[in-house]
Amino acid sequence: MFAVYADRISREDPLSGLVVGERPDPVAPEGWATISVKAASLNHHDLWSLKGQGLKEDRLPMILGCDAAGLDEDGRPVVVHAVISSPDWVGDETLDPKRSLLSELHQGTFADKVVVPRRNVIPLPEGYSFEEAACLPTAWLTAYRMLFTQGGLKAGDSVLVQGAGGGVATALITLGRAAGLRVWATSRDETKRARALEIGAHEVFASGERLPGKVDAVMETVGQATWEHSIRSLKPGGALVISGTTSGPDLDNAMLTHIFFLQLRVIGSTMGTSSELASLVSLLDVTGHKPLIDRAIPMEQARDGFDAIASGDVFGKIVLTR
Repeated sequence: MFAVYADRISREDPLSGLVVGERPDPVAPEGWATISVKAASLNHHDLWSLKGQGLKEDRLPMILGCDAAGLDEDGRPVVVHAVISSPDWVGDETLDPKRSLLSELHQGTFADKVVVPRRNVIPLPEGYSFEEAACLPTAWLTAYRMLFTQGGLKAGDSVLVQGAGGGVATALITLGRAAGLRVWATSRDETKRARALEIGAHEVFASGERLPGKVDAVMETVGQATWEHSIRSLKPGGALVISGTTSGPDLDNAMLTHIFFLQLRVIGSTMGTSSELASLVSLLDVTGHKPLIDRAIPMEQARDGFDAIASGDVFGKIVLTR
């Protein structure tokens, strides 16, 4: 079958290990389902895999991709939950110490077919396009968990989204506005700030710019470059929810005095559960909000999508179609 996969690891030149070609058809173990992939979306995780983060050389060749939407064996539209927990795990899959994502231990979604545990298959309502659904399992599910499970935000609360532009940040803006939050967003890029307003942010600011007030929560995916600004932007008792460190994890100043004196909460957040994915699908179905797609390209042109992710030339999600 057609597939986009990694055949070598290189931290210096990750795209040198990317292959667009053929791989054997997957065989579904007992209790697993075979999904015919119609669309899959790119994440930074896919680029990091080519650098060897989360993917070991002894797992190569590995089909890349976490996210997919397509048809199950009976031809029904579905979306795939990307977190693979242990067979005997019960409860929140993200807390399983042996969990993995598709394309780490098990072959990923950038292919004609992918096999996943049946509990990882979520039905899609009528009216969902495969391209839209393919955006949900990583970036949008991460945003949903950050805002509502870990952040505990409710209508009327205020939230700052750092680094508008990427898939998680654009999802945070759209979901926050849909849930009745007051949404502020930052970006270094004037064009991305304008786009953030278009998709629902109430106000936008340059990165590091002093805000007109404090917020109940900050959604942090950037890390080192925005950490101090995030801490200074919170009300006493506020929450900083972090799910990524795209600018680096090392801090010159962790702002510990501010954190304890203002009784701030710093909360980690990783992906989301299958039940949260089902709730996310329902929320978008009820509100009519749609994932923001930067571009949809044939899976054969996957290298172009990886180039865009690597350069930061993206606002929303890049979707690969079959």
